[in-house]
Amino acid sequence: MLVVTMVVFLSVRFVPGNVVDLMLAQMSGSGGVTEASRQTLVKALGLDVPLPLQYGRWLGVLPQTSGRFQGLFEGNLGTSLWSSQNVAALLFQRLPVSLELTVIALVTALLISIPIGVYSAIRQDTPGDYIGRSSSILLISVPSFWVGTMIIIYPSIWWHWSPTLEYIPFMKNAQGNILQFLLPGFIIGMVLGGTLMRITRTMMLEVLRQDYVRTGWAKGLSPRTVINRHVLKNALIPVVTVIGIVLPLVLGGTVIIAQIFDLPGLGQLLLQALSTRDYPMISGINLFLALIVVLSNLAVDLSYAWLDPRIQYK
Repeated sequence: MLVVTMVVFLSVRFVPGNVVDLMLAQMSGSGGVTEASRQTLVKALGLDVPLPLQYGRWLGVLPQTSGRFQGLFEGNLGTSLWSSQNVAALLFQRLPVSLELTVIALVTALLISIPIGVYSAIRQDTPGDYIGRSSSILLISVPSFWVGTMIIIYPSIWWHWSPTLEYIPFMKNAQGNILQFLLPGFIIGMVLGGTLMRITRTMMLEVLRQDYVRTGWAKGLSPRTVINRHVLKNALIPVVTVIGIVLPLVLGGTVIIAQIFDLPGLGQLLLQALSTRDYPMISGINLFLALIVVLSNLAVDLSYAWLDPRIQYK
C-alpha cells in the first residue's frame, strides 16, 4: 500500500494539463490574470513546494502549511482543490451508489454463471451445453455500454418508455432506488456472468475427471451429493479468484454505465476529478480502490481453505 501511495501520487502529477491553468482559465473570464495572482493560487493550493515535500504532507509525516501533521496516517485523504471538501467524505458519500451497483451485478453474474456452467459441464457436448457455451461467448462479446444505450433508445421509440435517468436516493424512495439499479446492474452482471460461466464449466470438467470423484460414484453416492459436495466446491476456487480480481474493477470501473444511467458513483466522481485535475481526489479514490484490491485478494486467499480442506495456512 505504501508503494501504491507513491505511484498514485506521482502518476496524477504527470497527467497532461494543470489544475492551476484550469482555475486561471475560469478566473480570466472576470478579468485579467497576473503572474502575482498565479503565484498566489499556486501557494494557496500547496503546489509551490517540491513533489517530495507535497508527498510527505499528503502522508502526514511532514507538517502542513498550518504547522499541523495531518494526512493519510491519520485517515485524512486530503481536501478537494476545487470544492475544498474533504476527499474521504465525498468518497464515502458516493460509495453506497457504486456498492449497490456492484452487489446487484455480482449477484446477477453468479445466478447466471454457476447454474449454467454446472449444467454445461455435467451435460457435456449436448445441445444444452452448446447453447450455454454460445451464450457465454455472446455475453462476453457484446459491449455493456452498447446494450445500455440500446435499452434506453429503442424502448423509448417503440413503447414510449425509458428507465429513470435521475438518481433516486435509497432513503427517499427505496423501491424506486432498487428498480433504478436493477437494469444497469443486470447489464454489468451479464458480461461478468459470461466470463464466470466459462471458468465454471472448465473447472467442473477438470474436477469431474479426478479419482476421488470416480470413487464417490463407485461408492454409490447420489449425483447431488457428488456434484455439490465433492465437485462444485473444488471447482469454485478459480471462480472465487476471478471474482476477487474483478470486484474492485466493477466497483470503480463502471464509469460508462454510470454515465449512461446517471448514477453518481465512484467512477463518475473519478472521471470528474480527472477532467479538473483534482489531484487529492484522484489520489484518494485510486488509493481506496487499491485497498479494496488488497482486501478482496486477502479474502479470496482465506476462502481457499474453506473451499478445499486440503489447503491449510500455518
